[in-house]
Order: sequence, then structure tokens, then C-alpha cells
Amino acid sequence: MVRRAVAELLGTAFLLSAIIGSGIMAERLAGGNVAIALLANTIATGAALVALILAFGPISGAHFNPVVTLGMLLRAEMTWRELVVYVCAQIGGAFLGVAVAHTMFGYSFFFASVHARSGAPQLLSEFVATFGLLTVVWSCARSRPTAVPYAVGAYITAAYWFTASTSFANPAVTLARAASDTFAGIRPLDVPGFIAAQLAGGVAATLLSRWLCRVSQPTDVEAEA
Repeated sequence: MVRRAVAELLGTAFLLSAIIGSGIMAERLAGGNVAIALLANTIATGAALVALILAFGPISGAHFNPVVTLGMLLRAEMTWRELVVYVCAQIGGAFLGVAVAHTMFGYSFFFASVHARSGAPQLLSEFVATFGLLTVVWSCARSRPTAVPYAVGAYITAAYWFTASTSFANPAVTLARAASDTFAGIRPLDVPGFIAAQLAGGVAATLLSRWLCRVSQPTDVEAEA
């Protein structure tokens, strides 16, 4: 359990370093072009996700996301004790990653974001982003486990662009990004709504996935054939 917790902490820390660090770098180099800055932030995040899931997946499952861990609990693949350990490691790692990214670019460890991300479109975006992420995870884990890192990286890369919220889809990431007044930040005031939408999307996707997988199992006659 200690090794798994450390893997979750390190993986989430590197993920947040990638998100925040690439956002800062992109904003500095894009010359005011927000589209280019977002594209750079997107590519770095998606690529980091693939690498980190490949690196830490064999150790902890590479959740890096409390919603994924909650989904594992709902699927009876984790205990409550494991969930608490994982979520604490993920949140701690997320804030560690923010502090490291800030330090690398000469900022103080933490400073609250003023980037407003409020309103129904943003909340719907987070529901859709998280629902899609968990659907991809459960479907690929069942049919093609080795494809999960690439599928998750590809989905998040796409979701940055097709959701109005730029697809946080992760409560630990959301909490930590509230402590960064940079390109990737979010106002602390907007965090509760984002997390509620993410939890709702994750639970809905997990329950639907259980039903889809159950009804898609072959019947005895089909199996014999």
C-alpha cells in the first residue's frame, strides 16, 4: 500500500507539474495568442498522461484522479481504506506538483487563482468531460487494457478543445489548480461546482459501464458456438 500511495503521489505531482508548467511556458511564449497557448498546454498534458500511466500503472493502477478511485470502489475493486489512502496521496501530489511548477518558473509555492470558470455551461462541460473519461477508462480496461494510457491521453487532449471548461475532469487537479493564478488556474469560488459535476459524471459513467458490460456478455449458447 505504501508503494502504491507513493506512486499515486508522484504520478499526480508530475501531472500537475505538466499542466501548470506547460501553461506558464505556453503563455510566456505565445505572444498573447490564447489558442496557441491552449494548444501547447493540451499537447503537454496529453503526452504526460500517457507517459505517467505507462510508468506508474503497474504499481498503483495510475488513477491520479479521485473520481477514478471512487469508480473502482463502486465496482467493488477497492476498499474504503484504499480509497482514503489513494485520494489523500492524489491531493497531496497535486499540490506538490503545483508548488514544484511554480518554483521552476520563479513564482511562490501557491497563490490563489482569479480565473473565473463559472456558470451552467462550465458545469455541464465538467460533467461531460468526466463522464467521457470514465467511460473510456472502463471500456478500454475491459476490452484492451494495454490501450488505456493512449486512450486516456488522446481523450483528454481532445476534451481540452471540445469542452468549454477545458476538461479538468479531476477533483484533485481542480483543487490544486485553484492555488495557481496562471493560465491553467481556477477561482477557489468555482471549485465546489466543478467537483460536484465531476463526481456526478464519474458515478454516472461507472454505473452505465457496469450495465453495458453486463448486457454485452455473450449468452451460454453464444459462448458454446
